[in-house]
Amino acid sequence: MSRIEGVLKALKGQGRKALIPYITAGDPHPDNTVDLMHTLVDAGADIIELGVPFSDPMADGPVIQLACERALVHGTSLRQVIAMVKEFRKTDDATPVVLMGYLNPMEAMGYETFADAAKDAGVDGILTVDLPPEEAEEVAPLFTQRDLDAIFLLAPTTTDDRIRAISQHSSGYVYYVSIKGVTGSATINVDEVAQKVSHIHELTALPVGVGFGIRDAETAAAVGRVSDGVIVGSVLVDTIARNQADTDQLKRALTDLLHPMREALDSLAS
Repeated sequence: MSRIEGVLKALKGQGRKALIPYITAGDPHPDNTVDLMHTLVDAGADIIELGVPFSDPMADGPVIQLACERALVHGTSLRQVIAMVKEFRKTDDATPVVLMGYLNPMEAMGYETFADAAKDAGVDGILTVDLPPEEAEEVAPLFTQRDLDAIFLLAPTTTDDRIRAISQHSSGYVYYVSIKGVTGSATINVDEVAQKVSHIHELTALPVGVGFGIRDAETAAAVGRVSDGVIVGSVLVDTIARNQADTDQLKRALTDLLHPMREALDSLAS
């Protein structure tokens, strides 16, 4: 059983929902990332999605695009991101870490080299935004052989047949993109999300995490009622941008944002 599967099963047994924050590695500076990961855990994170900075993050809105630019200014590379996870693992062997990014850095590094390094560092899952299951024949087996969960995206427009097909290639959880657009681009319609996630649950046994549009405790709780977990990204990354000059203030601001979401999700426990 992978760390991701173990955490999600434990939460389900407790009647609780997963809180999955996203930050971009290397933002605001590579020296901050591991400390910020621990801050997220202390504030209630169950799983961390760690973004691999990329020069053309096509699925992301301006907030995360700027985070990638800040990280790349400092030369943050895929190898450095993997090293950050390895450093994080020195004091946290429990919290799953998912690397989220784009195919090009993995391809440049070499798929097998990447998979070996990720496994050795303690990475638990890989979410490659621009790699659909149909084109993952070369890389997916490398993940499977190393017990790395392959996580794929579902959209509001994804058909039933495709949901089933994607689920067959997925492990850990599936990521439902709650809006039609890029990250941070719209306000979430909770009723529509509830209907879609309920339908997805009829088509897959995998847990469903919902991302895009989670901004505060209220939306986290609303989405948590219908999903297995909520994924929080742009609002955290924007908080980093606004507080980057003062590391202590930055950590307090992230905690002040994330902890109420944790409490709101826990209030749903049955």
